[in-house]
Amino acid sequence: MTKARSAARKQRASAAPTLSVVVPVYNEVQNIVALHEALTQTLRAWGGRYELLVVDDGSTDGTRDALRRLAADDPHLRVFLFRRNFGQTAAMAQGFAAARGGRVVSMDGDLQNDPADIPRLLERLDAGYDVVCGWRRHRKDAMVTRLLPSMIANQLIRWATGVPIHDTGCSLKAYRSWVIRNLNLYSDMHRFIAALGAGLGARIAEIPVRHHPRRYGKSKYGLSRIFRVVLDLVVIKMLIQFSAHPIRWFGILALPLFLAGLLLLAIAFVKLDHGTWQILSDYDDIYLSGAAILALLTLNVFMFGFIAELQLKASRFFRRRVSITAVEASR
Repeated sequence: MTKARSAARKQRASAAPTLSVVVPVYNEVQNIVALHEALTQTLRAWGGRYELLVVDDGSTDGTRDALRRLAADDPHLRVFLFRRNFGQTAAMAQGFAAARGGRVVSMDGDLQNDPADIPRLLERLDAGYDVVCGWRRHRKDAMVTRLLPSMIANQLIRWATGVPIHDTGCSLKAYRSWVIRNLNLYSDMHRFIAALGAGLGARIAEIPVRHHPRRYGKSKYGLSRIFRVVLDLVVIKMLIQFSAHPIRWFGILALPLFLAGLLLLAIAFVKLDHGTWQILSDYDDIYLSGAAILALLTLNVFMFGFIAELQLKASRFFRRRVSITAVEASR
């Protein structure tokens, strides 16, 4: 029985794909068949064992039915259907969780990314990198609603994370599987995968890729995403640089409040009168009240950091105790 199971595992391993291509889609019924054909042509020419994972993010335009028909005829295609729209990050995370290949490629499903660039990404990955990002150097999008916000966001992300990627929003990327296995994606964090990978110690590279105008359908993003990106960027900054010691991050956040409180406290007791500083015997209650409020805010922010640090250390302590107990029990 053991030999039969071992033989079955070896057979499954030999048939397992070496490459997984993850494509989240949402209302792309006019593009999905052409996308499948382009991907199939490219991956067959590439020659390795592959699987194609398409995650439908709650489409309502017939994309789901088209995917079912394609999956019935293509054994390489695996389809995942969300009951409602959860967002691109959730769809991409589902594809990553289901991917079986040692190398994983992600891309958009609107035919603006070119599947023909996949072999070039894999070549760069095989050169010793862990994440290879596509750079849409010549983007075919609207200037005001897409290009300008993207340039601002990319500059902010480079400044905050220290990862010199020109185009963090490009979904066309290649990864070694260990990188995506260690990511916890939520909100709109799919655009920060390179920065999160760098925080894990991954080696990052970037190559120019082609970008085509959208032929059918409409973009799912607009100017409203800027606010979400800024908020997520604050979280990413903490995860990359302060996850091991969160109290330092909260200390940095508390420092401006502390300094502002000191300033108001000084103003409450000292006032400039006719060009000379004078100590007030009757201090200003407004400034003193403001200083007291800022002092409380400083204390609260710092205590958040203390609680986060305590929780982190406690979780590590208990994980260590559990692992030691498990080892002793197995002896």
